[in-house]
Amino acid sequence: MVTLTDSARERVQKVMEMQGKEGHQLRVRIAGRGASGYKHELGFVAPGAEEDDDIVLDAGPFKVLVDPESAENIKGTSIDYVENLQGAGFVFENPNTIEWSDQEQGDTIQELINNTINPGLASHGGYVELLDVKENAVYVKLGGGCQGCGMANVTLRQGIERMIKAAVPEIEEIIDTTDHAGGKNPYYAPQ
Repeated sequence: MVTLTDSARERVQKVMEMQGKEGHQLRVRIAGRGASGYKHELGFVAPGAEEDDDIVLDAGPFKVLVDPESAENIKGTSIDYVENLQGAGFVFENPNTIEWSDQEQGDTIQELINNTINPGLASHGGYVELLDVKENAVYVKLGGGCQGCGMANVTLRQGIERMIKAAVPEIEEIIDTTDHAGGKNPYYAPQ
C-alpha cells in the first residue's frame, strides 16, 4: 500500500529520536487536494493511540498507519526523503489521480485554476484549491494571502466564480470552505 525508501525510513527514525518519540508509529494520510495532486501528511501516533480501523503496515523499525478514508487514494504511494540545493523533505510519489464527483467539470475547473486563477492570485500571495465538484456546485478552499483577507469574498465572487461559471456554465454555485477566521491577515474581521 505505502512504501518508504531507506532514506525516508532513516529520516523518520531520526526525527522520532530528536523529538523523543521512539516507539511511536507513523501516520500517513491524504490531507487534501491541490493543483499537482493529492496532499499528503505525516504525523506520529503514540502506542495505543491508533484508531481501531487503521490499516497497519510494517516499515521495519516502526509501524505505518493509514486511515480507511485515505487508503484508496494512497495505495501504491512511495515516500522518499531527499536533500538537494533547494532544501530537504519528504517526496511522495502517488500514482493515483484525483477523482471528482463530476470528473469532466472537475478536470476543466482544475485546469482553469492551474493556468489562470492561481497565477493571478499568486501575485498577491494567495491561491485556491479545488476540493470537489458535485451536483453543479464547486467546493474550494482559499489559502496563502487569501485566507483571512478582507477582500477574499470579492475575489471569490467577482473573480474566481465569474471565471469558473464562464468556463463551465452548468455550475450554479461556488462554496468557500475556508476558515477565514484562522487567517493571519489583520484586516479580516469575523462577523
